[in-house]
Amino acid sequence: MRGTFLQPSDSYFPDNYNMVAIKPTDLAPTTCVKFIGAGTAACIADLVTFPLDTAKVRLQIQGENESGHRAVRYHGVFGTITTMVRTEGARSLYNGLVAGLQRQMSFASVRIGLYDSMKQFYTRGSESASIATRLMAGCTTGAMAVLFAQPTDVVKVRFQAQARLADGVKRYNGTMDAYRSIARDEGVRGLWKGCLPNITRNAIVNCSELVTYDIIKELILKYDLMTDNLPCHFTAALGAGFCTTIVASPVDVVKTRFMNSSSGQYRGAINCAYNMLTKEGTKAFYKGFVPSFLRLASWNIVMFVSYEQIKRGMMRAEAYWESPF
Repeated sequence: MRGTFLQPSDSYFPDNYNMVAIKPTDLAPTTCVKFIGAGTAACIADLVTFPLDTAKVRLQIQGENESGHRAVRYHGVFGTITTMVRTEGARSLYNGLVAGLQRQMSFASVRIGLYDSMKQFYTRGSESASIATRLMAGCTTGAMAVLFAQPTDVVKVRFQAQARLADGVKRYNGTMDAYRSIARDEGVRGLWKGCLPNITRNAIVNCSELVTYDIIKELILKYDLMTDNLPCHFTAALGAGFCTTIVASPVDVVKTRFMNSSSGQYRGAINCAYNMLTKEGTKAFYKGFVPSFLRLASWNIVMFVSYEQIKRGMMRAEAYWESPF
């Protein structure tokens, strides 16, 4: 009734109401929270680390035979960034950013956001998962993500590498123009160019990145080295970035070369790898290793730290809106 107040003897709560609050961190995040959180965290990580990724791509494609000669234009990650800023302007470091964010929102949401769900699928709902099960889950979500988001990756790589053309000439005028041009000139299949090496790369990346992060974090918490907070997430992400770079760099270089190649330049990804081996030697497979590590390590740190915080924030919001008050 309006104008009346509860007396001290009155009780607002029913007799069987449980006064013990459940913390959001005690609840398991839903698949939707993980899906949205992973895509958002990956976009944040891309915004922070995109210049390193662009430098990595430029170093990886350097050494391809062009007009009968090899042009060595870039020297090291910071030298590459400096050269790009001096000759093309600072904006060139973010060539392909729109496609990159489109890629992460669709790609990371699947490969990272669905990883735990895929683990539970393979273990039939069990909380304990073996290393083999985690590897299977990582391979599955990595392959699913590539099949879904490959066109965005092709466009991103093309934009990052387009300084190879004549001075003042741009390969594409915008993100949508790139999608249309590739589909028109190379067919719809051109948007899925390099899909096989990319599936291979992302199966490797997902397994080494997610599984390594999963295991390192689990061991840290198991032996009480740290609590489940920022330092733990930082350490696990750094370790995952290093392991991923070591394992995935050769496949990443082949993927970048093949996806950026002109029509007919290579018969396939294996032919691309063979040409690299015979013409440039084994070192070619680790071109751009330093920027790859700097990019993957920093990307993993920003992404996993952001992901963990976004998940907790979304769970707190859910708990707040579902609370009876």
